Amino acid sequence: MRWQEAAGALWNLSFDDRNREAIAAGGGVEALVTLAQSCSNASPGLQERAAGALWGLSVSEANSIAIGQEGGVAPLIALARSDAEDVHETAAGALWNLAFNHSNALRIIEEGGVPALVHLCSSSESKMARFMAALALAYMFDGSRTDEFTPIATPSESSSKNVSLDVPRRMALKHIEAFILGFSNPQAFAAAAVSSAPAALAQVTEKARIQEAGHLRCSGVEIGRFVSMLRNASSILKTCAAFALLQITIPGGRHAVHHATLMQGAGAARVLRAAAAAANSPIEAKIFARIVLRNLEHHQVEHSI
Repeated sequence: MRWQEAAGALWNLSFDDRNREAIAAGGGVEALVTLAQSCSNASPGLQERAAGALWGLSVSEANSIAIGQEGGVAPLIALARSDAEDVHETAAGALWNLAFNHSNALRIIEEGGVPALVHLCSSSESKMARFMAALALAYMFDGSRTDEFTPIATPSESSSKNVSLDVPRRMALKHIEAFILGFSNPQAFAAAAVSSAPAALAQVTEKARIQEAGHLRCSGVEIGRFVSMLRNASSILKTCAAFALLQITIPGGRHAVHHATLMQGAGAARVLRAAAAAANSPIEAKIFARIVLRNLEHHQVEHSI
């Protein structure tokens, strides 16, 4: 119980930037990775808090890199296979943060993380776990980091761990697409495609919205990654990026104004308009992009009042 309480306390403290860095400076990364490695058979409460604390620390890219270097990827993948829904969310959140980094993304692939994330994305009862698993997979295969595979392992290990990205990439994209389509209503999309009425877009938003996603807070570089993904050659990744931006800019979301400000500063509106108008974009990507543009306009008007 004391380990559970300690991990829970570190998780709560890690929401604050200064606390996060103090925990890391005090050896928290190493201690929490060791805890995660040892709790595969522990209670769901301890598993949730161990993964949650690593999720909180991994918001910082320096900590994310350290977690990967300390061996944190494999135990997080193991925790992602837990039967407990709450553990799914914290493990998927941590792996999502870790996957932003090139080396960590490759470690996740090497350690068999793609099947674990695919299983979460398709089977978890938690919408948030499924969402963050889809985002982790999108980061890993958006082409900006992993097109050229460079083994992380030592030369003696690399022969057994060397993998082709083609099969896991196809698997990942298939399940990202299925996840997003699970939030679509064909009739609502058809109506929104031929109408600019707010009600038509609102109907799509209502079906697509993941309530808990409004609590996520993304950094400027994460927003930039999603905006870049809107230009991806893969129609599935374009749609995933638009879907993610929709979730984090819906009015009323805890950090929606923060995200809208970052997007306006990054010139996201131009990219979104291009995605909404592109002849080769799926209807889902086009409508989601239009909704994000509407969200940005809402926040801009609200800010000016």
